[in-house]
Order: sequence, then structure tokens, then C-alpha cells
Amino acid sequence: MRIMLTGDVVGHAGRKAFCQYTPQLRREKHIDVVVVNGENSAGGKGFTRGSLDELYRGGADIVTSGNHVWDKKDVLEFIDDEPFLIRPANYPEGTPGKGCCIYPFKAKNIGVMNLSGRTFMPALDCPFQKVEDLLRELRDTCDILLLDFHAEATSEKMAMGWYLDGRVNAVVGTHTHIQTADARMLPHGTAYITDLGMTGPWNSVLGVEVENILYKFTTGRPVRFNVAGGPNVYSAVLVDIDDATNRTTGIERIFITE
Repeated sequence: MRIMLTGDVVGHAGRKAFCQYTPQLRREKHIDVVVVNGENSAGGKGFTRGSLDELYRGGADIVTSGNHVWDKKDVLEFIDDEPFLIRPANYPEGTPGKGCCIYPFKAKNIGVMNLSGRTFMPALDCPFQKVEDLLRELRDTCDILLLDFHAEATSEKMAMGWYLDGRVNAVVGTHTHIQTADARMLPHGTAYITDLGMTGPWNSVLGVEVENILYKFTTGRPVRFNVAGGPNVYSAVLVDIDDATNRTTGIERIFITE
């Protein structure tokens, strides 16, 4: 089995790039399942019904999120009804939505988990403790386990990779919108990358118009962040899993620039 995990889709440009390249990659790379982080898909922050549906039409099977999941209030109207849209599991008990899902593919059950880091991020429950709860919930029913760890600090993301090495098939970081060059197989068989990177405007600062960010840094004053236009970048990894053993056999970075 081959699973593609795609980095944070940012705004209209990101949705356009996702819908353009995902079907092509599925054909050329023989991809079975696509997981994408869509928390910035609507105007750069959050989800709308339309932005989520566009990701599904573009080829997403499972959509993960992060700290911007609540930025568009529309999400509260549908997050509880979407079986394959997940938000970080370490939000407090009673938060709308869910922190994991089980995606059936042929004879396999793929468990996808979503967690948020705590370093330089909103204060949530401990992701290391929460992932133990998720593993207890999923491991008896899932053949394959994947984690989108939405975190700022590279050290926290790398620590999670080592913490789960040999217990899940892949740990991928999201949130920083810059693809890291450290895709690797950890010693006990978990595929890892510190950050998948961004799918969105290439001539930008993390998807935002350069002029907006330069104004903020040079003046110290607030400014409205506008999502930049194209050309685009598409960032992802491919994770290969042996069908007989359910063990991860490799990880490959994808980085497309227009």
C-alpha cells in the first residue's frame, strides 16, 4: 500500500494546487490513500463547507487540521458529521469533532490520529499522554497507524517520532509550512518527517503576501494577513507499507514548484 500525506493547504491557491496535482500524483505514483492537512484551506485560516468539499473532490480521503480548525465558525455546523475530518485529539473533553478516524481501504483499516504540540502553541493536554489513549483505542482494530503532529518546535516533533518509533507506521509534522529535509525511517520502522511543508503560494511567507509580513516585521505593528496568489508549491511524502506484514518499508519526499 502507498499512502500520501500532503502538507498544509493554504487558501484558494493551495486548494487549486491540491486539486491539480493530487489526481496526477495518484496515477503516476500509484497512490492508494491521501491524507491532507486542510486547516488553512479557507482564506488561509480554518474550514468552510466549500473548502472541505473541494479537498475531497481533489482527491483527499482523510483531512487533518490543527490550531486554526476553529477560525471559521462554519466548521461547527459540520465537523461532528464528517467521518474523515479530524482535529487535534488533545483538546479538552467535549470539544466538537474527533481526534482520530478509521479509514477502511480494501481489507485494511487505516487509523489516522491528529495531535497538537504545546511548545509555542495554545495550551492543550499533553500530546504524549493523549497518544497513549489513542493507541489503546485504535491498535486492536487498525492494521496501519498514522499521526499528523501539528506542532511548532522541531524538537517536540522529533521527540514524538522517537516516542512512537515502532508503534505506528508514520509520524509526520505539520504547521510550520516549510518542508524539512529529514524524511527517514527510524530504527524500529516508523517513517518520519519533521514537517511536510505547505501546499500553496510559493512566492509568499508561509502562504501570506510578502508585503504584509515585511510590514509587520519592520514596523512591529499589526496588519491584515492576505493569502498570496500563485505560482504554487506542493509538498508531501509518500509512505510505502508492505501489504503482508503492515510494516512501513520506505518514505519519499515530494516537492513540486511551479
